[in-house]
Formats: sequence, C-alpha cells, structure tokens
Amino acid sequence: MSASGGTRAIVAALAANLAIAVAKFVAFVFSGSSSMLAESVHSLADSGNQGLLLLGGKKAQREATPQHPFGYGRERYIYAFLVSIVLFTVGGMFAIYEGVEKVQHPHPIEAWYWPVGVLVFAVIAEGFSFRTAIKESNEIRGALSWTQFIRRAKAPELPVVLLEDFGALVGLVLALVGVGLALATGDGVWDGIGTLCIGALLILIAVVLAAETKSLLLGEAAGTEDVEKIKAALVDGDVVTRVIHMRTLHLGPEELLVAAKIAVEGNDTATQVADAINAAEARIREAVPIARVIYLEPDIYHAESDTSAKT
Repeated sequence: MSASGGTRAIVAALAANLAIAVAKFVAFVFSGSSSMLAESVHSLADSGNQGLLLLGGKKAQREATPQHPFGYGRERYIYAFLVSIVLFTVGGMFAIYEGVEKVQHPHPIEAWYWPVGVLVFAVIAEGFSFRTAIKESNEIRGALSWTQFIRRAKAPELPVVLLEDFGALVGLVLALVGVGLALATGDGVWDGIGTLCIGALLILIAVVLAAETKSLLLGEAAGTEDVEKIKAALVDGDVVTRVIHMRTLHLGPEELLVAAKIAVEGNDTATQVADAINAAEARIREAVPIARVIYLEPDIYHAESDTSAKT
C-alpha cells in the first residue's frame, strides 16, 4: 500500500466523520431521534478510529532497537485491531442499546427536517470519503476483487476505511428508512428498529475487521506472486541450483522477512557460495523491494532427505 494513499484516505474519512458527527448530534438534540443519536456516536467512533490508524502509522515508523530488532511495523496491525474493538463496543453495542430502548419506549420524532437534512448531508460527505478510499485502493488492487483485496491486503488502513465508509453509507440508508417510516406511521418504534439494524451492521463489520487484522497480527506470509518471484530470484542455475525450503513473514505491511535453505554443489568454494548468496539477496530485493530482511542458508541437496514438501 502506498503510505501516502492510505493517509489521504484516512484524513478524508476523518474530516467527513467529524463534520457528520457534529451535524448528527445537533439533529438528535432537535428531533429526539434515536437513529440520529446512534449515528452520531457511530461517526464519533469512526473519527476516533481514523485517529488510531494515523497514530499506528506514526508509531510504525520508529527505527529498530536492540529490544525490537525487526522494528515496529506491526504497530499498524495493532491499531487496526483496536479499531475493530472500538467499532464493536462504542458503535455497535451502543446502537443496539439505543435501539432496544427506543423500541421499548417509543416516542414520535420532532422537527423531522433536522434528521432528514443531516442524513442527506451525511450521505454526501461519506460518499466523498468512500470515493477517496476507492480511488486509492484501485491504484494497488490490480485484478483482485474487492473481497479478495480486503482479505489479502497486508496494509490494514485502506480495507479498514473502505469497510467503515461502506458501513456508514448503509447505516445512513437504514437511518433514513427508520426515520421515514416513523414519520409516515407516527410510530417511533420504526426509529428504534432502524437503530437496531445499524447496530447489527456495525457489529458485523467489526467482526470482519477483527478476523482480518488478527490474521495479520499472528503473522502472514508473502502473497503467492511474491513467493514465486523470490524463488525465481534465488536460483541462478550455476551455484544455487534449487530452493530446498523457504519461509516468508510480514514484519509489517511494507517489510518482509525471507528465510530459505538453498542448494549448492559440494565442490563449490566458500567464496563462490558467499558471492552467490550476496547475488541472490540482490536479485530478491530487486524482484520484491519490500524483502528487507533476508537469511539464506546453503546446504547440499539430497533428494531422499528433502523436507520441502513437508515445510
């Protein structure tokens, strides 16, 4: 992911959500709509989430230390995981609570033009934020579908913003439907039902985000395409004859660790092997620039003891 592209999407989402949160809360004060209160808390939680993503990106830039020799790249995964927790608790659970309260104790919506006007404004603002996230994602998505992009992306910021903005737009539609039905029927229960639907949507998105960022936190290998590029770069057909086995691990979204056992001939000199390893490292970094930490172990290949199929 382009760091600048991810930052642009986050800043656009932050600006939109702050403006929308204020507008929604004003509408709640004048109308008493529980959907508007749930949506204002949702937008406030989203604003906090964008702040967490920016903070995680800043902390991840720190230099490696003796205590953390591989750097702090995974800070971005930690803060993305915190986003899913905030979205679940502050956004989803609060909306569920408000919805239940409104269904049990419904009251008519007052000054209907406030919630309707603010929701229309919010759709426009969220649409701008969503458009920015889509544009930045398309630059790196390639031929992947949106589902594949969200599941395979190693940088968490754009998938998080995409899902948040998508959820916000769907939530706004649900709020409009709830408010509209409450106004049409004069029954405030519909407003509460709309709020419950918003809460369920936010919880679903939070669960998806948590699952994806958990996988990144545990440590994911390089993508299939990068793995094949690395294997091809390792073998020179002269000194390095094959890859016996290899492991890759993302130390952060834009930093990859490569560890491999490579086959050399028994009559190669130490100098030849050392030169071949240095050349292989250079080829790997050229083929996959994010492969910054590389450990190569030379060995004599024996077919009967090949463990590559098992590792």
